[in-house]
Amino acid sequence: MSKCIIYNNNGCVAVIFPAPNCGLTVEQIALKDVPFGKPFKIMNIEDLPQDGSPQEAWIVDEADLTDGIGADYGVGSANPFTMSEDTTHGN
Repeated sequence: MSKCIIYNNNGCVAVIFPAPNCGLTVEQIALKDVPFGKPFKIMNIEDLPQDGSPQEAWIVDEADLTDGIGADYGVGSANPFTMSEDTTHGN
């Protein structure tokens, strides 16, 4: 099953679809790409609404975003994101 990451972006549900075989775990992608301080949830893509409703109409309860919080890896951060040297691509 493919995974995605959701978070609340100013009242709208934002969805991140990790690229397959990018060399990062879905958790690393979430920490890196979810805005600093925003809680997120990692879920199966198949669990996203499939009723044809537009993404702008989706609602997520903040209490359900329990898998982590976006890390401080942004521009100017004291903690810039770097991939570890032992990361292998395609595995």
